Formats: sequence, structure tokens, C-alpha cells
Amino acid sequence: MGSKARLFYSAELKSGVISKLSIKQSHYIRTVMRLKPGDKISLFNSKNGEWDANILSHENEITKIRVEKLTRFQKKECDLWLAFSTIKKIPQDLMLQKTTELGVQKFIPLLCERSTVREINIERANKILVEASEQSNRISVPEILKIQKLKNFLEKFPKDGLIIFCDINSGSKNIKNILLKKTPVCILVGPEGDFSENERQLIVDNKKTLSLNLAENILRSETAAIAATTILGHNINFQ
Repeated sequence: MGSKARLFYSAELKSGVISKLSIKQSHYIRTVMRLKPGDKISLFNSKNGEWDANILSHENEITKIRVEKLTRFQKKECDLWLAFSTIKKIPQDLMLQKTTELGVQKFIPLLCERSTVREINIERANKILVEASEQSNRISVPEILKIQKLKNFLEKFPKDGLIIFCDINSGSKNIKNILLKKTPVCILVGPEGDFSENERQLIVDNKKTLSLNLAENILRSETAAIAATTILGHNINFQ
């Protein structure tokens, strides 16, 4: 990451645009980073790429900026998704943060029979995804969907995609010889108590699913998600 502060900016970015940062972003720029008028920051979004912007003023707790020049285009990224059973807040926050850093493009929270947590705070999750994108130097910010039932996810998953089922009971461990021509590729991670037998059968019977054993030991849900994202991101050919 460069020395300039990086902020996600959802509005259009183009040369000469004069705009204002949000109250939270202004506080970060002014109070945390201690930047002054004349200093430069980076603004980014997946539509327009990353741009240099100049700080014009700090007035009434709001920072005014002028967009100057494009510094980085948005590159094509692997269409990697993560479907996960909702878990407790702290480990779930960690999972969202680290898998965003590792390149996940879409998150799909699932409600499973053994899910100990039955809801997710989408606003809080989005905040974590934005901050992780800012800090990890990626331009895109992942999407997170509303929570849905596992059966609904399996039925509506794209026909041309592939679901990687992280299953310790699977006999398949070698991913290096798997050449994936399908997109998207979605990692599927179960709840702390694992999927029920009925759910497991639904997953295995689905023609879009590939079962893989990615570790010898039983992993916590957040650990399995982070490990799978790391391993698949580095070893699978998405072209």
C-alpha cells in the first residue's frame, strides 16, 4: 500500500470533479491522518478505477476535494465467491476482512439447520468490506447479499458456475490438477456444528458441486473460509 490515504468513493470519479467527503471520511482525513489542504489522497471504485485527489479545504467538519488524475485502472479479477453459514460476530468479522483481502468478490450468508446465529448485520458487514478493500489496496469492494436458506442458494446458483464444498469427509485432496473453466467459483463453508446429513446430501447431489478436503484437521468455520480462499486463489486456473 502507498503512503497516501485511500478511500472508497461510490460516486463518479473523473478529472476536475469537486466534491465533499462524508463526515466519517472527513474525520479520518483531518483528525486521524492529519492531512491539510494541498495534500493528496487516493479515491477508488470498481467503475472508474483509482484516482489522485487534492484536498481543497476542511470546513464545518467536511473535507472538500478535487479529483485530479487516474492512477490505476480496474483489472479483471477472478470471480470468486464465498457462501457461509452465519457465525458469531467476532470470528465472522475476521472472516469477512481476511477473505476480502484475499480477493472474494461476493459474499452469500446462509441460514443452515445448525446455524447458531440466525441473522447478519449487512450494514456492519459492508463497513468491514469497504475498510478491508481500502487497506488491502484492491479497487473493487465485494458485494454481500441478504441471508438466504441453503436450499435456495443451491437452486439459484448460476448454471455455469462451480461450488467448492469444503468437506473433511471428501476423499479428494488434490486441487492442482483441477482446471476450472467455469465461473463463478464459490467456496461453501458450513456452520460450527457442520451441515446436517440432509443438507450434506443436498450439497453432494447438486451437479454444480465439487467436494474437496482442504485440510487434515477439523477447522473452525472462519479458518476454513480463509484457508480455502487462500488455497484456491493460488492454485486454481480461472481462465
